[in-house]
Amino acid sequence: MSYELGIIGAGQMAEAIVRGLLRASLFKADQLIAADVAEPRRKLFADELKVKAVEANVEVARQSNALLLSVKPYQMEDVLGGIGEVLRAETLVISIAAGVRAASIEKFLGQGRSWRVVRSMPNTPMLVGEGMVAIAPGKHATATDLAAARRIFEASADVIDVDENQIDAVTAVSGSGPAYFFYFVEQMIRAGVELGLTAEQAHRLASKTALGSAKMLLNSPDSPQELRRKVTTPNGTTHAAISHMEERGLGSIIEDAMKAAERRSRELGA
Repeated sequence: MSYELGIIGAGQMAEAIVRGLLRASLFKADQLIAADVAEPRRKLFADELKVKAVEANVEVARQSNALLLSVKPYQMEDVLGGIGEVLRAETLVISIAAGVRAASIEKFLGQGRSWRVVRSMPNTPMLVGEGMVAIAPGKHATATDLAAARRIFEASADVIDVDENQIDAVTAVSGSGPAYFFYFVEQMIRAGVELGLTAEQAHRLASKTALGSAKMLLNSPDSPQELRRKVTTPNGTTHAAISHMEERGLGSIIEDAMKAAERRSRELGA
């Protein structure tokens, strides 16, 4: 038996991708198979998603027309070394692992074949159908391979094409990006409570403000700078807050933080 898509590593991101595929009716549950060492993750895939879930990576690799690699970067060499001999040469390999180069994936799978690899960087908003994914072809990936990867991700995300040398920057901007916003909203809620709001009030105010602001960014023809200017009345409350942030160097802190994320992504690839 063969499956349209096999998944090695049934973690949260793989779950988001599968939920999107099923929600969009792109694949049926019986066209998918997943492997994970953790029994709770296998149980979730089997019970909630109705997707066959096994422990052995080899079983998935042998039967899949396309293979999604959703394991931690440090696990990649061991995982691929165990499946290279059973993986069919025509199988499309899609990786969502941060930092791991397509050339490294080809090497780990074994020399002597022209492995078709597509690297990608998704983010967790795929869980709610609002993800962002960048895809980049490896040396032997074709336009058809990129289209197949794009089709998988578009079920729950917007997809852009980039060169592989841009993937680390994508990781810093959108791969890690949700955590930056969660952290900022977390601090807004904490400050709101300090100012006398209840935790529930502050959470609702900050979260809804983040959602509305994001929609304005997507739907307005104005730049982020112009949108900010329109909210910032000279010598008003917003001006006081923004001025304080600028005085404390928040812009530089954010830039340096994202450079640290990009640097770490490159280190993982090394």
